[in-house]
This record gives sequence, structure tokens and C-alpha cells, in this order.
Amino acid sequence: MKKALFLFLGIFCGLYANSLQEAIEKAAPYDTLKLSAGSYRGNIVITKPLTIIGNSSVIVGENKGSVITIKSDHVILENLTIQNSGQQKTSLDSGVKLLKSSFIQIKGCNFEDVLYGINIELSHHIQIKNNTIRSIDSLSLPQKGNGIKIWYSHDILISDNKILHVKNNAISFSHHITLKNNHFKNTMFALYFENSKNISVERNIFQYNSSAIVSMGTYDLKITKNDILSSTGAAGIGIVLGGGRKIMINGNRIRYNAKAFYIDSQFKEQGMQRFITKNEIAYNKEAFHFHQAIKNNTIEYNNIYGNISDVVKDTPNYLTANNSVKYNYWDQYGGFDKDGDGVGDMPYKVYQYSDKLWHFNNKIKFFFASPALSIINFLSKIAPFVPPNLLLEDEKPYMNLIKF
Repeated sequence: MKKALFLFLGIFCGLYANSLQEAIEKAAPYDTLKLSAGSYRGNIVITKPLTIIGNSSVIVGENKGSVITIKSDHVILENLTIQNSGQQKTSLDSGVKLLKSSFIQIKGCNFEDVLYGINIELSHHIQIKNNTIRSIDSLSLPQKGNGIKIWYSHDILISDNKILHVKNNAISFSHHITLKNNHFKNTMFALYFENSKNISVERNIFQYNSSAIVSMGTYDLKITKNDILSSTGAAGIGIVLGGGRKIMINGNRIRYNAKAFYIDSQFKEQGMQRFITKNEIAYNKEAFHFHQAIKNNTIEYNNIYGNISDVVKDTPNYLTANNSVKYNYWDQYGGFDKDGDGVGDMPYKVYQYSDKLWHFNNKIKFFFASPALSIINFLSKIAPFVPPNLLLEDEKPYMNLIKF
């Protein structure tokens, strides 16, 4: 039967009370430790099923190693402030480190001045909810660690967290991961997936990240109903897709990025791989940026408007094939709808003319919309010097914005 042990060390023993680790060692499996307000010495290790609940309780690390290390199943951490991990990336110094642990809950905690927030290794059935995670403020962004790092783990729910000023949130070789209702802000890669599968990214907010979502070789990825806004820096990409299979991107709002999508298709991939539907892709410099081939994409029922370029490809001569592109609204479409059915009479064709030098050299973008390039652009469309390349064709473009 569970017991509740109340620790008043934070009040009566002052800062850095020594007895939290002692209390953990003395507690029976499945006991609950309820901490009073105050500060407790960190670098604790939990090796048995246990619940620790705080009340304005701060666990302060020793500025080396991890503040809390969990090596047991069935552990709950709730309403704690966790501070001052070490700064060694080689040892993955963290606020909370999970090693071969299952059925863990981390709820309502505040992570401050920790190199990595939560590091999960070889662990399963984890819930991370309603936490705030920040890396060490004094470090520059490339020097910071991950807010959440997941490696070879599965069945993890990450919901209702605020993850700010960390380098990345990385998920590698893991599966059955759900991320919903989180706020990712001021990171390098807000979410980075590598060789993982069964990933759901739903109703999150991404703001001021260098790239919001980067997926490399991920299988069965669902990105739905997120706000992906204002990606910053030289790249400034909303969604990066490198390889992978069965990728569904539906109902998102993707605005104010340098590139809404960066897609790198694999030459050996067969069949339809990416399904991009019912998204708002607006006010970006580039809506779709393709590297190498443009193939195996379903792009349907999207509102695409206010972008400088609708489609860009940065390598010449590679093929465009096996795409299903139709029923999108493109504000740069110049056709007519004589029969009044709401669909353009002619396809919307996006060409790459010989003047689009900035597609292959970003430095030339400085001169975009200058009088000289504007004249070249106009002349190349009415009398192209060489036949233009057809990048993408929407067979049935909508004339007006689609109501979702």
C-alpha cells in the first residue's frame, strides 16, 4: 500500500537540504514523497518505483552531471523546479535523465539552466506533460543542448509543454511518439526526426525557430493542424523532408518562412510518398523548394498565396514525375473560369525560366525585383531565350480561396 511521506526540509533546513537522497533511499517502492517549499540538493538517483510531488520545491543540481537520474520503472515527478545541470555534452548532462526506464510521468515541472532538459534512452511508455523547458541562458544557441532528446525509445506522449531557447528536440530510432499542444520557440530545429516511425505532430505552435520540423528517413509521419510561423535565420524553413515514407501533412498554417517546404526526394523511392493537403501556405519567400527530383508528391486542396515564389528547384535537369497536383488555390494563377465551376479552364503551370539564376545561387536573390531583373523576367516569359523547364503543373486550380 502506498504511503505519503512529507519532507519539510526545504523550510527548516534551508538551501540544499541533504536528506532528499536519503529519503529516497529509505522510502519503500511506490511511496510518495511530498516536498514542502524550498530548495533541495540535486544529482539524485532514483532506482525504485516512486512519486515525488513538489510545492514550490526546487531541486538544485551541482553544476555537473544530471540533476535527476531515473533507473527504475513507475516513477512520477510532479510540480518541481529543476535547475543547474552540468554542461558536458559528452555525458548528456540533463535536468532529468531516463535510462532503461518505463511507465514514467514528468508533469508540471519547470526546467531552468539545464544543458539537456529531458534525456530519454532505451525507455518506454513515457508521459511528458505541462512542463516548461529552457536550456542554459548563458550559452549561445549552438552550444545549448536539446530540450527533449529521445533515443531508441517508444510509446511516448509529449503534450502541453513550452520548450524555449534550446538547440533542438531530437527523436532518433524511436516509434509511436505523439507531440501535441506544445509551444516550440527560439530553437535551431524545433523537432528533428531521424529514422523513426509512427510519429504524430498535432496542434503545436512553432515560432522563431531556424527550422520547425526536420524529418530524415521517417516512416508514417503525420503533421496535422499546427501553426508553423516565422522560421528565422539563413535557412528559415517550416518543414524539411529528407526521404522517408508515408508522410501526411494536413490542415497546417505555414506562414512567414523563408521556405515553407524543403523536399529532398530519394531517387530510388517508389510510389506516392508525401501527401500535402488542406494547408494554408502563405507569405513565405518560397512555398515549395525541391532539391533534385520533384516526384511522388500529392499536393491537393491547399491555399497557396502571398509567396514570392511558388515552386523552386535548386538543381538543374532532374526529373518531375509521378505527382498528383490539383484543386489548389494559387494566387499567381492567371487563368479564367468561363464555365463558372470554380476551377480554372487551363492548368496552372510553374516554369523555371533561364533568368531564375537565384534558384541556383542565393546571393543573386539580393537583386530580386530590381528593375534589371524585372525586365529580364518579363522578356523571358514572352520570348524565352531557351525553352523553360516545367517544374509543377496543377491540373485543376481553384479560382478562389478554399474554405476548410
